[in-house]
Amino acid sequence: MPWRVLAFALGVFVLQQHAVLPAPTFLIAAAVVGAVLWLAAWQRWRLLSVVGAALLGLAWAGGFAHWRMVDTLPAVWEGRDVAVTGVVTRMPQRFERGVRFTFEIEQTVAPLPQRIVLSWYRQVDSAAEDEAGEEVAAPGALPVPRVGERWRFMVRLKRPHGNVNPHGFDYEGWLFERGIRATGYVRKSAENARLDTQVGGWFSTIERLREATRARIARALPDHEYAGVLMALAVGDQNAISPALWRHFAATGITHLMSISGLHVTMIGALVAWLVATLWRRSARLPLVWPTQKAAALAGLSGALMYALLAGFGVPAQRTLYMLGVVAVAMLSGRSIAAPRVLGAALLLVLLIDPWAVLAAGFWLSFGAVALLFYMASGRLARPHWLVEWGQAQWAITLGMIPALLALFQQFSLVSPFANALAIPVVSLLVTPLALLGSVPGLGLVLQPAHALLALLMDFLYWLAALGGSVWQQHAPPVWAIPLALLGAAWFLLPRGFPARWLGLVAFLPLFFIFPQRPTPGALTLTVLDVGQGQALHVQTATHDLIFDTGPGFTADADSGNRILVPYLRATGVQQLDMLMVSHSDMDHAGGAASLMAAVPIGGFVSSLPELHPLWQKSALDGWRNERRCLDGDAWEWDGVRFRVLHPTSADYAGKRTTNAMSCVLRIDSAHGSVLVPGDLEGTAEAELLARHGDDLRADVLVAPHHGGKRTSSADFVAAVSPRAVVFPVGYRNRFGHPWPVVVERYESTGAHIHRTDRNGAVRVVLDATGQHYVHQREARARYWHNTPVDLIESAP
Repeated sequence: MPWRVLAFALGVFVLQQHAVLPAPTFLIAAAVVGAVLWLAAWQRWRLLSVVGAALLGLAWAGGFAHWRMVDTLPAVWEGRDVAVTGVVTRMPQRFERGVRFTFEIEQTVAPLPQRIVLSWYRQVDSAAEDEAGEEVAAPGALPVPRVGERWRFMVRLKRPHGNVNPHGFDYEGWLFERGIRATGYVRKSAENARLDTQVGGWFSTIERLREATRARIARALPDHEYAGVLMALAVGDQNAISPALWRHFAATGITHLMSISGLHVTMIGALVAWLVATLWRRSARLPLVWPTQKAAALAGLSGALMYALLAGFGVPAQRTLYMLGVVAVAMLSGRSIAAPRVLGAALLLVLLIDPWAVLAAGFWLSFGAVALLFYMASGRLARPHWLVEWGQAQWAITLGMIPALLALFQQFSLVSPFANALAIPVVSLLVTPLALLGSVPGLGLVLQPAHALLALLMDFLYWLAALGGSVWQQHAPPVWAIPLALLGAAWFLLPRGFPARWLGLVAFLPLFFIFPQRPTPGALTLTVLDVGQGQALHVQTATHDLIFDTGPGFTADADSGNRILVPYLRATGVQQLDMLMVSHSDMDHAGGAASLMAAVPIGGFVSSLPELHPLWQKSALDGWRNERRCLDGDAWEWDGVRFRVLHPTSADYAGKRTTNAMSCVLRIDSAHGSVLVPGDLEGTAEAELLARHGDDLRADVLVAPHHGGKRTSSADFVAAVSPRAVVFPVGYRNRFGHPWPVVVERYESTGAHIHRTDRNGAVRVVLDATGQHYVHQREARARYWHNTPVDLIESAP
């Protein structure tokens, strides 16, 4: 691959790591200098031309970023009702409580961004909230919007805002890459109406075709387990694939096949080229008019283009299409282009069109896999038997992708070579073509054998996954270990005859044996995770780990446990928990517990949950030996750090108390400071705690009771605790108004420092011999597209 293209890509990548965009004048200067170096030093000083390419990449990505940042929702328009008219531009996605769709605004009275995402909820439910915890509205009897329709809506918007946790998914970056600069929901209003059933344009036509294809597959396979996989293969819609299936695909290393991969696009293009070439040769006149090879090349490229568009035009599809385009142009012009240059041209085209592609895991995995295949094919004097070549390719991809997989997901499949050996030909050569053929009107019966083949493949994959140790999971490796391991892989995969190839494997050792740092004996680390409107804490000592509360549940398949806690614990090197404490039964505290219990070995379970709560039943079925009620007086010590439960009492269990009044209250004392975690305690229960343990409540760090609600943190309680720092676990623009300003002011009046997960992301508190330290993830992982703390302060309720 040309070094200048790699340098350009490096410049783009570096720009996307900035917390603040460089000034336009700097970017213009970088572009000018880069262009001069690129052109002037093209032949004589190639190193300077590489530097110039990097500067051009930086300037190109920076210019695009400034252009997109202008399209921003003003803070003063957050949370206000506003009428908008526009077009539904993407296939609407159904979920449990309604439908979600991308909306392009054409007309509005407010300065709103052009592209937004709207949720339309089926009913008003006092317990139902949107992602920020805001009350939702119903669409009444109005029909569900379809792609390509023009609508008028009354909406309420907010700036993109996601949870920011260590090693967590960057939701704001994901939206930014797609050009979505606000999210919101449709309000109940008489103004909501469909204005036009079909808006012109080639993009809308393609989206309507995708929607119709998805609907035909759904009708043909209404109750089939893997119908969602066929939809993903045909039109790139992955929403019908259950999270359980995704976890299974990850365990066997075939996730890339169950979405639109470059291999699928290549195979469809090759199939079309073969059909056209076969028919072209049968004609007596057509080969005389235009050579068969050129006709097949153009037809194959056209077929690949149509499939890529039908599949949603993701990064893997783009990469493959651009590579096929370069090859087709070479064939049509009678030229020969080296494989690295083909890949380089595809990389350059992807980044020119979409500089934010580097934010997607698929970008790295897609280009990385193809680069490995080209690398394995280069420098060999003779090609081995095709079976040997296939095995070598599988080995190269498995080994070479380990650093990227550990960096991105902290896991890789050990059975991936065996799974892919069967899955690649079955899915690419049989299932995908049949899925496309079966989606044609009148050919729905073809989907039955496609599903049957997929079911047989899944039986084999389930058997593979059931083998012991099919997945390697571990901590996130240090950043510097990733390029070192990649260099090691390149050295180890050199052709036979190169000396000391085994040294390449030595470069992999830091990936596995450089572990995250833990507290020293007597020290303590508290991480208040950003789970939105809810609470989840991780307490870590030298050799022990405790989770206090597990955050909210989102849907039947998604909650804070599997979306936030499990990935966080894996990335930080926590293989098992010594204790799980669930303060009480409210879903914003217990919503992720079941998923956490299913994924992570847990040594003990302590809670104030009602006796017949499902979590007690689950712990009993799992055979836990150390489960007990949360009770005043319970205490234990880990690594010189003492833990004490201060609430509830035996009398509380005997009476009829509210769930909040039954919250577990935990006090933690280390050699370097103390922490108090009162759960959702409020009102009378808070006063009772103060009466029983007033002298024991003073703490350096307080996790605010009940998210800073108005019935908490009385003046007496604040004086008794007298914290140096208070952490409020709250959701952005939550409908409860947490934390209440009067409560915040009460703590600030004592000199306490305020930390909030809606403004700061996850808050990490370190109590060790060097003092007390606070790390805010929204600052540690700051990117220029993030909803910054200043903006959050200005727009806070």
